[in-house]
Amino acid sequence: MKLYLVEHFFSVQGEGRYMGSPSIFLRFGGCNLRCPGFGESWYKGKRILGCDTVRATNQKLFKDCWEEVADYKYLINIIENYLKNISYKPDIVLTGGEPMIYAQNQIFYEMIEWLVENDFRVTIETNSTIAPSFKEFQAYKNVTFAMAVKLSNSGEPKERRIVPDAINRLAKESKNSFFKFTLDQELINKDAQSQIEEICSGFSNEIYCMPLGDNISDLQSNALGVAEFCLKYGYNYSDRLHVRLWNREEKR
Repeated sequence: MKLYLVEHFFSVQGEGRYMGSPSIFLRFGGCNLRCPGFGESWYKGKRILGCDTVRATNQKLFKDCWEEVADYKYLINIIENYLKNISYKPDIVLTGGEPMIYAQNQIFYEMIEWLVENDFRVTIETNSTIAPSFKEFQAYKNVTFAMAVKLSNSGEPKERRIVPDAINRLAKESKNSFFKFTLDQELINKDAQSQIEEICSGFSNEIYCMPLGDNISDLQSNALGVAEFCLKYGYNYSDRLHVRLWNREEKR
């Protein structure tokens, strides 16, 4: 499986760890970049996604961004170039459609090992349906996983959205991992809390909730309800999605 870097950027606006840490983001080509053939990537219960195929499907969407990575040092050089302009060590956030499809990719893992050995705080955003072997890939024990779990507003069947074995390993064997849920008022009014309780039962990991929406207006209308929901159940509220969407609007 080839490793593709879609884009990279530096953020001082609080996206890292969802709590305000300046971060270097590396966004990899994954399975969720508006790919119409995503459902075909499942076969006999195993993910067999070919990222070169996903690249071809999404070339128009990210036509100026795709870079095939042939050596982990190329990624390290990107990070070190950012470090030249700052006097502190930022977080490293690995994101994309689903960066964990590269979990066993040698280049990806060599990058993880280098980051851990050099004392970077690493967060991988994951849909928590894929978990590496922590015994085979020791460096993942020192990575924070932001575990996004889709609730019932998704059209995907539950067995694709929620994989108990993967969630169990990520939640128990990794370092300081946390759950994240995107909510709107409709989900809150239905059974969001019962679903969250079922998924997170038995874990002491932090739970973050963020407003869901396709535009600024939707996010603003859902923000208060999500904040009240967090206050009621003792969850952490994050406006990370607000920051990301507003920045995207500003670039247009």
